[in-house]
Amino acid sequence: MSAVEQTVPGPGEPLLRVTDMKVHFPIRGGLLSRTVGYVHAVDGVSFDILPGETMGLVGESGCGKTTTGRAVLRLVEPTAGKVEFEGQDLLRLNREQMRGMRREMQIIFQDPFGSLNPRMSVGEIIMEPLAIHRMGSRQEREKRVRDLLEVVGLASYHARRFPHEFSGGQRQRIGIARALALNPKLIVADEPVSALDVSIQSQILNLMGQLQKEFHLTYLFIAHGLNVIRHISDRVGVMYLGVMVETAPAPELYKKPLHPYTEALFSAIPIPNPAMRRERIILSGDVPSPVNPPSGCRFHTRCPIAQDVCRQEVPLLHAAGDGHMVACHFR
Repeated sequence: MSAVEQTVPGPGEPLLRVTDMKVHFPIRGGLLSRTVGYVHAVDGVSFDILPGETMGLVGESGCGKTTTGRAVLRLVEPTAGKVEFEGQDLLRLNREQMRGMRREMQIIFQDPFGSLNPRMSVGEIIMEPLAIHRMGSRQEREKRVRDLLEVVGLASYHARRFPHEFSGGQRQRIGIARALALNPKLIVADEPVSALDVSIQSQILNLMGQLQKEFHLTYLFIAHGLNVIRHISDRVGVMYLGVMVETAPAPELYKKPLHPYTEALFSAIPIPNPAMRRERIILSGDVPSPVNPPSGCRFHTRCPIAQDVCRQEVPLLHAAGDGHMVACHFR
């Protein structure tokens, strides 16, 4: 079976460009199930990902990072904004056109067991996208399945087994093999190691790094573990309550976080040396509801340096040097 032809964007052109994307989920109530409000899950997120790059997306639970990843693939329909893949706006494509684009974009899910059909063998799971897109003959598909299993560190005879016969790490390898089946350019990895043991996490991260080099992949890597993001990402975006508060190259962000929220996240990272101490920043209060987000800066209700301007004006992402972008009035 021949590989999928891939057009490469020009130098410096992003493979994926997300512009002011919003995802609002309606809240229905009353006898007639009328819309009484909206959950502002994602509220104006913008970022670019270059070919071959890994963009890490980090933030605490409920910040909208998973919804962002799924909206990029239109597994969740964005409410507004633009999602451009190789210059083509995905939100303008009809169902059939979008189906063709899915060969170029795949996802690795967080739960390595829940994302696999327990009634299908591993071979059938990996072969399913090839059959849906009518790629190759039956013999070519079977060969592709065997090759993919070996690429992700499993044996070809595992194709005859079922998901319940594998460990969590092995199941995630199966999920990775399925994502690679159509030879995509972009993979959205939605917390792919959060459900695994620490020792297995490192194996899966190393595997994803090797596959990126071998298949020239581009990743949108979503996680809440800052150490995981640091290990695999070229650039990092930090989300809070549906908005992007800071983006920077990974080394620069870890060396000098600028936004008060990012500083608080980094202060919570454990230090392996017991003789060393880091000043912990404790945020007061709870995360506000995305149904009724605060005015101005969304972080001002918990920010230790908030002032009146933070309650009134929304801070925009602005350049802060060394590739850093931060949405803060005082940074």
